Formats: sequence, C-alpha cells, structure tokens
Amino acid sequence: MARPEKIRLGDLLVQQNLITEEQLALALTEQKKSGRKLGRVLVESGFATEEGISKALARQLGAEFIDLKIFQPQPELIKLLPEAQARRFRALVLDESRGMLRVGMSDPTDLAAFDEIARIVKRDIDLAVVTEGQLLPLLDRVYRRTEEISSLAKDLTQEMGDIPVEFGIVLGITPGAEDAPVIRLLQTVFEEAQKTRASDIHIEPQEKSLLIRFRIDGVLHVQTEADSKIATALALRLKLMSGLDISEKRLPQDGRFNIKLRGSNVDVRISTMPTQHGESVVMRLLAQNTGLLQLERLHMPPRVLERFRHAISRPSGIVLVTGPTGSGKTTTLYAAMNELNSPEKKIITVEDPVEYRLPGLNQVQVHEKIDLTFTRVLRTALRQDPDIVLIGEMRDQETAEIGMRAAMTGHLVLSTLHTNDALSTPIRLLDMGVPRYMVALSIQMVLAQRLVRVICQNCSQEHQPEPHELEWLRYELGDRVAQFKYAKGRGCAHCANTGYQGRQAVYEFLEMSNALVEAANHGDPNEFMQIGREQMAGNTLRRDAVRLVVNGRTTIEEAMRIATQLDE
Repeated sequence: MARPEKIRLGDLLVQQNLITEEQLALALTEQKKSGRKLGRVLVESGFATEEGISKALARQLGAEFIDLKIFQPQPELIKLLPEAQARRFRALVLDESRGMLRVGMSDPTDLAAFDEIARIVKRDIDLAVVTEGQLLPLLDRVYRRTEEISSLAKDLTQEMGDIPVEFGIVLGITPGAEDAPVIRLLQTVFEEAQKTRASDIHIEPQEKSLLIRFRIDGVLHVQTEADSKIATALALRLKLMSGLDISEKRLPQDGRFNIKLRGSNVDVRISTMPTQHGESVVMRLLAQNTGLLQLERLHMPPRVLERFRHAISRPSGIVLVTGPTGSGKTTTLYAAMNELNSPEKKIITVEDPVEYRLPGLNQVQVHEKIDLTFTRVLRTALRQDPDIVLIGEMRDQETAEIGMRAAMTGHLVLSTLHTNDALSTPIRLLDMGVPRYMVALSIQMVLAQRLVRVICQNCSQEHQPEPHELEWLRYELGDRVAQFKYAKGRGCAHCANTGYQGRQAVYEFLEMSNALVEAANHGDPNEFMQIGREQMAGNTLRRDAVRLVVNGRTTIEEAMRIATQLDE
C-alpha cells in the first residue's frame, strides 16, 4: 500500500454516518479545551467506539483492520521496530508478505510516524489499522525485556570483576548511583515482573549461575540466567531497600518496601534465606492501587456466594477461609471486609503482614521482634469494642482460642487456616488443642478454595480429551461426558505462549449444622466426616473445578491438578 493521505477524521466519521454534525461540533469544542486527540474525545464522550473509528479509517484508506485479540504476532519481526519507537508511534510490526512488512498503527493519519517507521525498518510498509486499546497491552507483552535484563546483568558482572563488592556502589551512596548497573538491573526486573503480571520474583544463586524466575499465574518461569558473581550485590541492595541487616548472611530475614512502577504503588514483601551458594531472595509483589475486589467479581457459584454472604452478615461467630499458601484467601477476606465496612461498624484486623489497605479499618501489623504478637494484639483489640475482627491466620492454639472466645461473646471473627479442604478444618483445630465445645459452637462456616489457571480467550480452541482425561471426567460426569465441548489454549503473544491468562478460584463450603455440632461434641471424627460428606455431596472443590472445565474456563489438565492436590 502507498503512503496514506491526510484525512480529516471528523468529516470522515460524519460521511460514514458514525457521528452527527452536532456531535462533531461538541467534540471539537472539547478538543480545543483539553488538547486531546479528536478520536479520544469522541470515544470518551460516548459518540463513537474505538473499533468503529478504526474500521472507518481502514475503509477510507483501503487498509485492513486487524483485531489484535486473535492475531498472532511474530517475535522475530517485532524486533525490527524498537520498543521506544513502537510506543511513541503506537505501532507494531505484524507480519511479512510479498517482500513488504505489514505494520499496524492505531493512528494511520500520522504521516510523520509512517515515514519514520519506514526509515527505521528499511523496508516497504503495508499499513494496517489497529485499536490503541488492544495495541498498548499487547506491546507490554511482546516487548519482553529478557535480553535487556541479561545485558544489564553482564554489565554488573564486568563492573564487579573478581574484586570484593564495593558497598558504596551497591548501596547507592556514590554520585550517579541511580545509573549503577545493580540499580538499573533491579528496576528493569521489577518493571518486567509488573508487565508480565508476576506475583513473585525469585533470585536464586546456583553453583555457576544466578537464576531469576517469575511466578506467573502460579507457575514459575525462568526470566534469565546471569553470572553468580552478582548475587551478593543484588541481595545487599534489596536488603538495604527493605531495612534488613546487611551484615547478616547466616540467618533468614523478612522485610518489606514500597516502590512505584509506571504510576502504580507496589508493596514488596521480601524473604532472604541462606543457601549453599549464597542468599536466596524471594519477593511477593502486591499492587496497592488496583482496587479491592467485590464479592460478585470473585466468580463464586451462586449457592456459595449466597451462603458466604449469609455467614458474614451474622452478628457473631467465626468464618474461616482455608487453603494452601497463594490460594487467594486474603483476597476473599478483604472482598468480604469491603462489603461489611461501614461507619456503623468498628473493624479491627490483625495481620502479618498487612497486605491491603482499606480506609475505615483499624489495621494492626504484627511485629514479633518487639513482642507485638497475634495473641497480644488480639487481647488488646477485644478491649477496643470491635464489631468485627479479622485475624490474618490462626497459627497456634492460643490465637485460635482467643478468636473463638471472641466469636462466642458477640463478635464476628474472620480468619484463615492452612488445611486441605473444608471438612478437615474443624478436625485440624481439635488437633491444635482447641477445646471441642469452642469448635462446635463458634464456627459458622468454613470456605475452602484453590486457584486454577484460566484459558487465554485470545487463543482458546476446542480440545479433544486424551484417554486418561476422559476416564477422569467420566468419574466426575458419568455418561454426560460426551454432552460437553472442552477447550485448551494453543499459546499466543497475549499469554506468553502458555495457553493461560489469569486465575480463578474454585470453592467448597461447610456450614456447621445441628448434626455436625452434635457430632463434633461427641468426639467421633469418623461420624463427623461422614455427616460432612453427606452435607457437601456434589459441592466440592473437585466438582467446582469440573464446572469451570465444562464452561470452557479452564482445562481438564488444570482440574486434574487440583484433584491431585486434594488427594495428597
């Protein structure tokens, strides 16, 4: 395609009956006031959609409109246009045909950008039109900074050489420290972790290398391998940022710090541990301004949501959310807190650490070093006349007993516990030494959950189950197996070729009915388990995972993984 001609967007949209003359006049007036592009003003005013504008431009120019949600970019071609220019010109190299590069632009009327892109790639360009709303997230995914991280790691290795670490350089107290390779490397690692939606960063010294891995959707991915020499420099810098003892390398340490990444405040929880080849560092990333989830957005099955809401609306009793580390328990509790939070209620939380900050709550951070323990804070909290108390975790018998006494004396208590499923939770509390009558009378509900990976909707396709998958499904669905269609992601640029994008929880719950209370008081665990199984029949974690499979939300493989965890 030849170089595009200059187009007056407003006149074009009026000609194609996408907007009226009156709407154009209003948008032009707003554009003069704000200085924003006309297309953006039209979209924000509700006069036109971004896709509608892009398709109109494509028709006028005789170009193709590309839906980036279903398009598969080619990594080797993407690199022909550097990331800085791709973001500046809102463009992406899509593919190659007949000796020409097809380049998607969100503003094909920008003739200067078109000319500059042609100069950079040194090829003839075939223009395509894309929407900015689809393009910007895709740029975040396709311009992975693995090579940049590796390059910065090499720079740091060369600077350090074989001499001992210079504390002044590592700690950033020398002039121009912001340009030091260690600082630039860490900044790039954090930015890349945010772009890839990583929940954790693992920095692990090996015998001959340093491994940097990201946990994305619950699975670890290798980001880069660097020279093991830089491990000490990175650990020292991170310790300084989190206020840890930089001279102590023999004992584990925990801390936290806050950083700002691309306009977002991110809380970082850090844990260091001495290993055979140096200090291993793991960081949990917690975005503070992403907004708290509403209970409706947790995708609970209607029956579970109804009963959970009923349990947390009671004036007293204890509601427990259970599951392994990283199963979304805190997110569920804070969604509940967000719903319960009102000026009429005093809510106190006791946590280690405080993961989310919610206005209106009295949140207390446990600090073991100064003897500010769970039990000490809880005793004081109950003298503060609370209506609702959130206990971050019931770690021991004393904490559990205080929480349950509070639940029995007119307070609503919410907490978490590490158990495999809902039914085993009361038994676990008895094993901890909590008196039987407390367990029987204080617990209102136990909600157990796990996280499963969700199929990427950009590359989802029909999947023919393997023989072992069919056998497993037949155990869950019986003769209904053939009634459903199953899906799997083939892998694309939107999901880093994993086939998954994001996670969703599966749930089961146990309510303490009169029969269960009586069984708990009798002290026969077998009777308790039998009544509980009958009560929960058909509403288990395993069955909820199958529900997501038949709805096309997750794969059979993911559901089987959850089932395996429950059987362990």
